[in-house]
This record gives sequence, C-alpha cells and structure tokens, in this order.
Amino acid sequence: MSRLSRPRRPRMRGARTDLGWPPPVWEQRFRAGEVDVPEWARDDPDRACVVATVDGRPQVHSWQPSTGRLVTATDRPAGTLDALIDPSGRWLWWFDDTDGDEYGTWRRQPFGSPPGWRAEDPLGLAPAYSAGLHLARDGTAVVGRSDPAYGTTIHQVFLGPIAATSAPVLIYAGRHDAEASALSDDGNVLAVGHAEHGDARHPALRVVAADTGAPLAELADGPGRGLWALEFAPLAGDTRLLVLHERTGMARAAVWDVLSGAWRELALDVDGEVADAVWYPSGDAVLLAVDHRARTRLYRHDLRTGHSAVVGPADGTVDGATARPDGEVWYSWSSAAEPPSVRTTRTGEVLVAPVGPRPRPSAPVRDVHVPGPAGTIHALLRAPAGADGPHPVLVDVHGGPADHRTDSFSPALAAWVDHGFAVLSVNFRGSTGYGSRWRDAIEGQVGLAELEDVAAVHEHLVTDGTLDPDRSVLAGASWGGYLTLLGLGTQPDRWALGLADVPVADYRAAYEDETAQLQAFDRALFGGSPDEVPEVYEAASPITYVDAVRAPVLLLAGLNDPRCPLRQVQRYADALHERGGTVELYQYGGGHGSHVAEERVRQMRLQLDFVRRHLQERGAP
Repeated sequence: MSRLSRPRRPRMRGARTDLGWPPPVWEQRFRAGEVDVPEWARDDPDRACVVATVDGRPQVHSWQPSTGRLVTATDRPAGTLDALIDPSGRWLWWFDDTDGDEYGTWRRQPFGSPPGWRAEDPLGLAPAYSAGLHLARDGTAVVGRSDPAYGTTIHQVFLGPIAATSAPVLIYAGRHDAEASALSDDGNVLAVGHAEHGDARHPALRVVAADTGAPLAELADGPGRGLWALEFAPLAGDTRLLVLHERTGMARAAVWDVLSGAWRELALDVDGEVADAVWYPSGDAVLLAVDHRARTRLYRHDLRTGHSAVVGPADGTVDGATARPDGEVWYSWSSAAEPPSVRTTRTGEVLVAPVGPRPRPSAPVRDVHVPGPAGTIHALLRAPAGADGPHPVLVDVHGGPADHRTDSFSPALAAWVDHGFAVLSVNFRGSTGYGSRWRDAIEGQVGLAELEDVAAVHEHLVTDGTLDPDRSVLAGASWGGYLTLLGLGTQPDRWALGLADVPVADYRAAYEDETAQLQAFDRALFGGSPDEVPEVYEAASPITYVDAVRAPVLLLAGLNDPRCPLRQVQRYADALHERGGTVELYQYGGGHGSHVAEERVRQMRLQLDFVRRHLQERGAP
C-alpha cells in the first residue's frame, strides 16, 4: 500500500518574495491543467466521468466523448480524486472526506449536474476509510469500509432513484485488512482481497455471494505470494475473474473462473511485470499494462489466439488506460521530457485536453545500472542540458515502498533540473517492477537495505565525476521521506541536506496514530506490531538515529495526514532541535500529499529556498 496520494489544503507559512510576471517555467508546470483517463459508463459509452483540474484543483467532471462537453461536478477546496460513473451513466460517484483525512462517505449526483446540485449520500452508512465501491447494472452497490474500531466491513445496498430502498446487508466482516476488490457484471458475485492469514503485503482471495456473503471459492498461494483480484469479465453471468499472481517470481495475469475453478495463464512473451489488466468489453481480449525498466507499456492479449500485440507508445510510461466497445483504447502517456496527455489509439491524437496551457518540456532521463550488494540496481538520471559535472544533485527517493520511479513527467523533478541540479532516482530493493524477490528483499532490514542501494548508486556517480558529493541533497515524500530521515541518521557523512515530505519519522508513534490498513501493512513488513517486535521497529526508526544527524532538515507535514500522522513528525523535529540540529517544520491543513497547484508551488518554493540558503552557508558554489 502506498502512503502517497491524497490531497491537502494549504496553510500559509512564510511569504512569497518573487512576485514577478510571468511566473518561472517551473511554476507554470505545476499550474498547467491536468486530466485523467475518463471512465465511461458500460451501458452508455457516450457518458464518462473524468477528473480534471479547475483553478489548480482536481475536480470530478461529466464528459461526453461525442461532443467533448465537459461539465464540472465538484468544487471542493482540496480537490476530489476518487470518482466513478454508474453503469447506466446516470450518476457520478465521488468520495467525500474532510480536508484530506481520507475518512468519509461516498456521494452521488446526476450526470451533467453542477457542483452541489443534488449531491447525496444514498448508502446510509457511517463515515469510514474506503475499502472499495462497486456498482452493478441492477442498481446494487457493494461498498467496503475500514475503521480502526471494527476492522473491515462490506455491505450490499440496493439503490433506487433517490436513495437506498432497503437497509444495507452485511456480507463480510473481519478484523484483518480486506477490500471489496471486484464485482461480477450482474452483481451476483464479489471477490474480496483479504489478509486473514496475517500478511497484508501478500493478500489472498475469497469469492462470496454478493447478496448473502456465502462463500463460493477461496484462493491462496501461500507464504510470500500475493493474489490480487482486478475485475470480472464484462458479460452477464460470466464468472471469469482477472487475477494478478506472482507464482513465477514476476507479477503475471491469469483468468480464473471462480465457479468452475478453471485457470488460464495469460502467456506474455515480454520482459517485465504485469502491473494492471482490464477486459475489453467483448470479453475475448485483455489489455495488459507491463512495467519494465521504469517504463510501462500496453499489450492486447487475444484470448482466442493466445497472441499479444503492443498497443500505443513503445517508449515513456502509460499511466492509466481503458478499452472501449469498438476496440479503441484511451490512455494517459508521458515521459520525463514530455508532459502527460490523454490520447486514443484510433488516431493517436489528444482525446480530452485540460484547461490551460500545456506545460513546458523538461530533460530526458538516462538509465544507470550499478552493481549492488544484492544485484544490479537500476536508476534514472536527469541532468541540466549543456552543463558539465560534477553536478549538484537531488537524490529522489520514491514512496511506497511498493512503488518505483518511471520515465514519466514530474513538475517537481523538472524544477530541480531548471535550477541546475541533476536528479537521481534509484529503484532500490523494495521497488516494484523488478520481480517479487527484489520487492521483498527489504524484509528483515527495512529502510537499511534501500539506503544501501541508494548509497551504492550515488557513490558510483560521485566517483565517475557526474555528481558533487558536497552538494548532495537527499529528498523524498511518504516512504521516501522516511528513507530520507533514516539516511541522514545512518549515512550522515554522505548527505549535505535533507528534504522530508510527509515522512515516517518515529515509527512507534506513527503506528499508534495511522490507519488500520497501514498498521496491517506494517505488521506484515516488520513481523509484528511495535509491542511484539520492539527491537525491529527501533532499528528501522529514524528517531533512533537522531543524535547522528548533522545535515539541516526541512520537514513538511499535513495536519490531517492519516498515513504519516503529524504527532510523530513533531516528535522528531523536537528531538533534533533539542540536540542542536538545524530543522524547519512546515505544517499545513490537509492530509497526505497535495494536489492543489498553489500549495504544490508553495512547497516547491520552500524547498528550493531551503536548499539555496543552506548550501550557501556550507560555502558550496
């Protein structure tokens, strides 16, 4: 489970000093419009739900492909990210939390309606953390909810035109982490991903009747092997389920008929891991997204012939795709150099354009391969054009940990290149995209294994003259912020500065305050809770090493962050300050990560200024 990706609302600290117009190129990239791949209604393909920015905030929209008409449906201060459209195309659904705290309820409003118009909560359930929402053609909704007080529950609700026509029916309940993963096309069969065996990092599957919760099938691949239900075939009465598994050590897709038990591997003769898969509406082909060497490409796998063919671009990274009834594919693509766009395979042209100017391009990445303690480490290097090394460098540590950096566009990383920095992104042990063994290699040495790989790549590029060791900044958000703070304490001679955004800083305190889903994830990663294995948490916690930190540190934290809560960040800041360390803490209203353009610009400006000031104090050029 990634700790990164929820909006937060700004709380200003400090004043802007560069009020010139036009704003710098790097600011324009943050303020440029963004748009996600539309989700179309199964029974009305000319109606779709799309999240696109309005005044720098992501909001839900109604969209008609035939006319291009885009109607804003939400107007929430922190933006709205989680949304879908019902099969009929009559309703838009979106998740309503408070200031990015991720705790709330699902609301729906009519397709084509403006913000606030008949936005209702029809489910009749108390607020909770979302654990999945699925909508069937017959008006049935299946909703998963998680709360520290009662664990995970899944209810079935039958919806009328105004609200629920019957009381919610409880069809699953458990103290362990779980989610409503997939609902059959006719609404009769539900796949539940769960960690009842105690390992939330490698879930198992249970299939139940969606009206009663009666068990229909079970699937588990044993210790260290996870199973993920993606979606049922889009045909009435079809019980074929797309599943991701890792039986070969690389994530692969298969089709499992949950009632007959028939299993079919989707043989794909390409390198890399299957990251996601969706059905073509005909039910005779599957669209596969494959991660390989920090790029994501699409393949159409024909179930009749068993053959696969490339769909869309052969370079860069696809971030989201959907297949249409006529075989057309909508997808979002970008590279480190080229900003994102949503396109169609029919013409290759832009499908739906965001409001506002297109962002300026940035520098491409160069692949770096370095021998490491557990195998070859793959990294991506951005460098300013026309400048000779050694470069000052921002060592960019990704979140997750089950994630990886790709050849894709990033306004934040582009801003550092604009300011003369190289940017080094390392896909260390723990990263996805390189097989389950690489992803799980951090078990038993959480945090320290990742940093060992980061140091190996950094040292290699320092030795060959590419990077300047005296101007090396360690930076990351979420799990990347955690690794940043841990690196400053365990590798104090390597890093000049640290930038830690929404980090885990004191692991015991973080565990006490975080969501139940993340507590389950941490127990699986560390082998127990802090009370059960205190020495393991202590060895992995940044606050354990605060006495050794010598580099100045900038901390950024959201007041309502449920994933890396504020209290434990404050404890770290206080501990470092008491020991005479240089630490600045920026706090703002909201949750875990910002999707609001002005707040993102403000935080980027703070980071650039912090680095400029402290590198100057060190006498660095």
